[in-house]
Amino acid sequence: MKRFVPVICLTLLTTLVFAQEEKINVIVFGAHPDDCDNDVGGTAILFSKMGHNVKFVSLTNGDAGHQDKGGGELAKIRIAEAKEAGKRFGVEYTVLDNHDGELMPTLENRLKVIREIRKWNADIVIAPRPNDYHPDHRYTGILVQDAAYMVIVPNVAPDVPPLKKNPVFLYSEDGFQKPAPFEPDIAVDIDEVFDQKIYSMAAHESQFFEWLPWTSGKLDNVPKDEKNRLKFLADWRTYAPNDATLESLKKWYGDSASSTKHAEGFEICEYGKQPSDEEIRMLFPMLSK
Repeated sequence: MKRFVPVICLTLLTTLVFAQEEKINVIVFGAHPDDCDNDVGGTAILFSKMGHNVKFVSLTNGDAGHQDKGGGELAKIRIAEAKEAGKRFGVEYTVLDNHDGELMPTLENRLKVIREIRKWNADIVIAPRPNDYHPDHRYTGILVQDAAYMVIVPNVAPDVPPLKKNPVFLYSEDGFQKPAPFEPDIAVDIDEVFDQKIYSMAAHESQFFEWLPWTSGKLDNVPKDEKNRLKFLADWRTYAPNDATLESLKKWYGDSASSTKHAEGFEICEYGKQPSDEEIRMLFPMLSK
């Protein structure tokens, strides 16, 4: 029996090395160019830095989100901004050609989402919850929910091979309380990449330095130079972890979580794979430090 031990050990070692080298495929859906960035940007950077594959998909081209520009002119600007943001985040960025403000949970759009998930061979799918002030955000959540399970059904969108297993579907964090508050099953400490997240988000100049400040009455407060613009955006988009997110951070990081300043939370959707804590640590290797 002894002569077989080295072979067994070598086989186990090879299996472990393969498992460590296997890439995790993450796909994030947002309603507009810049939505994925704001909700999942820090976590995306961490995945990318660890050598995993991340894709952002905007379900609309953002052609209505500006106070002065619109239509095809604005869509071109926002697609270019998304392309630059993708480079800064280290992710692939796709913008679908649906009109901003007109997204509907149609079969056609559901099939588009299914195809995107399958082509990416996704292990993790992230999207907003279907309760939000903006109809495009709500319908993005519904479309991704409706794609769950269907991604493994061969006769649905048969032009793209089905996935062999249902991915883990996650909701990105929000502050809406009705019909139920967000529950962070997973929380990721993004302190070490927060500055890069802000720099990457800043690629969406038409949004973070024009449109969104205009809608919130802050346009006159936007600095002209890049350094102060980044500080303006960082101050604006800094949210201390709430009690629920802090508890989740403590679960995954231990006592060191109490010092976390910036985090991104995720709630497990019941329609996808239901991962164990061990599986979550494998899918989110930044939690295993």
